[in-house]
Amino acid sequence: MDDLQLLRYSRHLLLPQWDAETQQQLAASRVLLVGAGGLGCAVAPYLVAAGLGVVHIVDDDAVDLSNLQRQILYGSASIGQAKAEAARQRLLDLNPEVRVVPHVCRLDADWLSGMDVDLVLDGSDNFETRHSVNAFCVRRGIGLVSGAALGWQGQLAVFDPKQPETGCYACLYHPGPDDEGGQCSHSGVIGPLVGIIGSMMALEALKWLGKIEQSAVGKLIVYDAQHSSFRQVRLRQDPDCPVCANRQLA
Repeated sequence: MDDLQLLRYSRHLLLPQWDAETQQQLAASRVLLVGAGGLGCAVAPYLVAAGLGVVHIVDDDAVDLSNLQRQILYGSASIGQAKAEAARQRLLDLNPEVRVVPHVCRLDADWLSGMDVDLVLDGSDNFETRHSVNAFCVRRGIGLVSGAALGWQGQLAVFDPKQPETGCYACLYHPGPDDEGGQCSHSGVIGPLVGIIGSMMALEALKWLGKIEQSAVGKLIVYDAQHSSFRQVRLRQDPDCPVCANRQLA
């Protein structure tokens, strides 16, 4: 690390759990961020500011005026631009040392098969995408940080395929015919909620990549923004899960 890097990351390096080796681990890390909406806009700046090596951002949507209430990476001048591209412009200004790779496309299983990353963060807005991402992570043995926000309630879960007893996303939400109705795009959400959940997702990602204690694995954390309360639910593997039961890692 040079002097400018030591200065840029100095507040992390002052932490007793964080040293130059931790920072170098981040610099060598590659992550996939699924979705550049409200959650993605909160996740991405903290990942990039922390000095990750490569951040892939996949989103096929364009910035709309209605997004600006909560998707804080964008401004009025961003309207009409592809979200992944607009996000990249802002993030490179934040930290030009990080390689930010935009993918303006719809994610599917074939597209995912070409990804080579250390961790996936899912802030997508539909169950079909979430189940595709989960299946990919289970098959590859890649960690998954999953966040969701709707109305006044947010959720966070961290899944580790190398700890099968803690289950996967499909153990929590079984895939099925209702997936097609799992869109969030026409539902309300209070703006700061996505910032809270997105920041929590970024925190868990930095802990994972920096090899700091993963206390969130195997838990569903639910935040009620209206009543300012948290609760935790312990997760267990579903022995009949079609994704992670009796799985074999690729």
